[in-house]
Amino acid sequence: MGALEGRVTVITGAGRGIGREHALLFAAEGASIVVNDLGGSNAGEGADAGPAQQVVDEIIAAGGKAVANTENISSWDGAKGLVQQAIDEFGRLDVLVNNAGILRDAFIPGMEESQWDAVINVHLKGHFAMLHHAAAYWKAQSKAGDQPNAAVINTASGSGVTLPNAGQANYGAAKAGIAALTLIAAEELDRYGVRVNAIAPIARTRLTLATPGMGALMAEPDEGEVDLFSPANISPLVAYLATEKCPITGVVYAVQGGAISRLSGWHDTETIETDGVWQIDDIAGRLPS
Repeated sequence: MGALEGRVTVITGAGRGIGREHALLFAAEGASIVVNDLGGSNAGEGADAGPAQQVVDEIIAAGGKAVANTENISSWDGAKGLVQQAIDEFGRLDVLVNNAGILRDAFIPGMEESQWDAVINVHLKGHFAMLHHAAAYWKAQSKAGDQPNAAVINTASGSGVTLPNAGQANYGAAKAGIAALTLIAAEELDRYGVRVNAIAPIARTRLTLATPGMGALMAEPDEGEVDLFSPANISPLVAYLATEKCPITGVVYAVQGGAISRLSGWHDTETIETDGVWQIDDIAGRLPS
């Protein structure tokens, strides 16, 4: 039996890149997959049912179980329909992998409202919309006496949590929000049998290759060399976090190349104190910088 035998899983943005590799590995490990992908461009423009269906065809050809979905996960109703499709097709939902994302990079003075809104909607709202509808389902299960053993794996980014990237105010803010959402969701949903974690991955995908300076880092290795930056090298961590026996919740992991690191959020590094009320001059002379 595979590590994910019988686990019903929704994976968003699974038509290409990291999401595609998640879907292929999960299916190979025995999961039934709803492969979601709108099929748009890097910027989230347009739609194409082809990428999601191609992944489904590949899974089925290998003996796995999968169905395609092309809902827009930044739509409240689209997210609800995606969760419901998993339940209708496979009888339940055990795992949600939030992976879908777009880029609309621009420096702050030149960023248009539409560029900000589109990225926040797909990443942050899309993660929350999917999480909300899945969590409502799991809460109802728990209240009915059928305690879930469920897992959510969100997708943050180093751009939002470890290495702010100029030109990605919208993307970095959304990804930082996803990291915070993960920790809060882990606290809230534990009572319903749901674990929530996140990854901040770096791999060779069409989004990373579109980011200035990443092309050289992501260059394909010479023939015969290990391809540590293949998107397939991200998926084993996600698969482990999705297994029934994994005990981990409320953690954000950076995963890149041959390294996996547990990340910690904002924390005290240096503190100043006063016994009275603060004065501007006192702060100016002592404030850590």
